[in-house]
Amino acid sequence: MSVEGLRRIDATRVEVPRGYKAGMRTNGIIYVDETLEKDLEAHSIDQVANVATLPGIVGPSLAMPDVHTGYGFTIGGVAAFDLKEGIISPGGVGYDINCGVRLLRSNLYRGEVASKIKDIVEAFYKDIPTGVGSKGKLRLNSKEHRKVLLKGARWVVEQGFGDKADLEHTESDGCIEGADPDLISDKAYERGSAQLGTLGSGNHFAEIQYIDEIYDEDAAGSLGLFIDQIAVMIHTGSRGFGHQVCTDYLEVMQKAAHKYGIELPDRELACAPFDSPEARDYLAAMRAAANYAWANRQFIMHWVKESFMNVLGAGPRDVGMSLIYDVAHNIAKVEEHIVDGIKRKLVVHRKGATRAFAPGHAELPEVYKHIGQPVIIPGDMGRASYVLLGTDKGMRESFGSTSHGAGRAMSRNQAMRAAKGRAIWREMEDMGIIVRATGRSTLAEEMPEAYKDVSAVVNVVHNAGLSKKVARLRPLGVIKG
Repeated sequence: MSVEGLRRIDATRVEVPRGYKAGMRTNGIIYVDETLEKDLEAHSIDQVANVATLPGIVGPSLAMPDVHTGYGFTIGGVAAFDLKEGIISPGGVGYDINCGVRLLRSNLYRGEVASKIKDIVEAFYKDIPTGVGSKGKLRLNSKEHRKVLLKGARWVVEQGFGDKADLEHTESDGCIEGADPDLISDKAYERGSAQLGTLGSGNHFAEIQYIDEIYDEDAAGSLGLFIDQIAVMIHTGSRGFGHQVCTDYLEVMQKAAHKYGIELPDRELACAPFDSPEARDYLAAMRAAANYAWANRQFIMHWVKESFMNVLGAGPRDVGMSLIYDVAHNIAKVEEHIVDGIKRKLVVHRKGATRAFAPGHAELPEVYKHIGQPVIIPGDMGRASYVLLGTDKGMRESFGSTSHGAGRAMSRNQAMRAAKGRAIWREMEDMGIIVRATGRSTLAEEMPEAYKDVSAVVNVVHNAGLSKKVARLRPLGVIKG
């Protein structure tokens, strides 16, 4: 190992031993091969070790190969806690609660739409509000807003924006039970009131893609995927609403940690015992924000379909656009897992990590039970994205979790400096990718070099057996917030 104090277990895992930092209750495991090992940040390793000090942690503190420094927990972090002895921490979920990704397939071939990509990208940009503080087309009254928080994507479908099949192909059917709108601050309501149906800023995007490689023909067939097929990937979350929910409850949790005598190696790990009133309130508010995010992606998907049909002058059957799956990657959920041969209920924190359940799992749609949960791992706007499936080994080793993306290799400031004097949009166009964004700074922050190579990340989780590759998708056009 080139990183002092760590021990390589095998080709895809390194261990952060319990002695790495005082107070660790368990070890840490980081999924990286030797190629990605050089990108490990010292602070990220410390964060993995810090999480291992938290009360009631079950199994190791985990980090996926897209690991990089986050707030409290590392981005790419996974940790499970006992419901009696353990805690819940907003830092293990993140500010953008239920930031997630959904993938749509179509009946279209690349050749059929190649000449129209620029027009479709422009239609996306016109039809889907983007950018910091962007305001959507929707104006919900307080009663409607509360229904969104309680029912998520289900409420959106009830309004005619989608159908039952969309819910069946969304994690938790697009609505996690136990949300409580009464626990949301006025400021969160204010921030979220005009942002439903908006893409947002940063790394959020709507991207037109085509499938250029299939690794598992049978699984691809079950997912309805074929070579040169047009697909669309949507990546966004709960916007300013979720950010404010996190902000509000971090203050609550900092007081709770002191109240319950929880010693923290980092104040960003503010937490409360899972069975405490503070934890119950946070969980109910977090679920409300998660439902907001599923509703948000459901609306955006509707406008994506409309953009395609309007530009192509085609009907729904001709376009044939349908949802493959929608999965969250910033969330804490109560789940059952086998630990040391015993089935236990745990609260699993995934922060920049994707759920990846194995074949046969009760929470999967019937149509996917025989193959496992579809896993969607987006890359940067210049390279590729992947579809994978959850595995039995992943259930055993990582609480059914895998990577959520490529992971940043540069900070936003570093990327801005590296992009100085360059026309990123033109570089992308020279690669055959049409990009539309709210400004040059967005493109600079999100240029391909700012991210790790998603193929290297995906190869780690595939080789480790946490999830298995099905197909690769290449970008043709993208709008960025």
